Amino acid sequence: MRIRQAILIVACLIVAGVGALVQAQNTAPVGTWKLNLAKSKYNPGPAPKSVILKIEAAGMGATTTVDAVAADGTTQRWVFTGNYDGKDVPITGNNPNADTAARKRVNSTTTETTYKKGGKITTVHTSVLSADGKTLTISAKGTDAQGRTVNNVQVYDRQ
Repeated sequence: MRIRQAILIVACLIVAGVGALVQAQNTAPVGTWKLNLAKSKYNPGPAPKSVILKIEAAGMGATTTVDAVAADGTTQRWVFTGNYDGKDVPITGNNPNADTAARKRVNSTTTETTYKKGGKITTVHTSVLSADGKTLTISAKGTDAQGRTVNNVQVYDRQ
C-alpha cells in the first residue's frame, strides 16, 4: 500500500512541477509596460507619443493589449489573444498595420510575433525580456501600411 501512495505522490509532484514550468514560461513578460521613448528608435519615424503594452496570461498563451498615441495625436487600441503555437489569431481594434498576429516562443525570454494584414506579412516582432525582468525590448522588421521598410527597436519599462 505504501508503494502505491509513494507513486501517487511522486506523480502528483511531477504534474504540479510541469504545470508550474508551463505557467512560468507563459507568464515571463506578463505585466504592464510603458514605452521608453528615449531608448527607442523608429525607422521610419516619427515615433509615437506614447505606448502602454499590457500582457496578461491566458491559458497556454497571452492576451496583448496596446494603447498608443500616434505622433499625430490619434489614439490606437488593439488587442489579440494567442498561444505560442505560430497560428494566426485575429486582432481587434484599430491597428493600422495588421489584422492578425501569430506568436511563438523562441526560448524562455524571447518570443516572435508575426503580424499580417490581408494575409500578407507586414512585420515580425522579436521580444526579449531582460534578465532582471524589468525591460522588454521589441525589434520590429517589415513593412508598414504605407509600404515603407520598418526597422524599429522599442524599449519598454515594466510598470
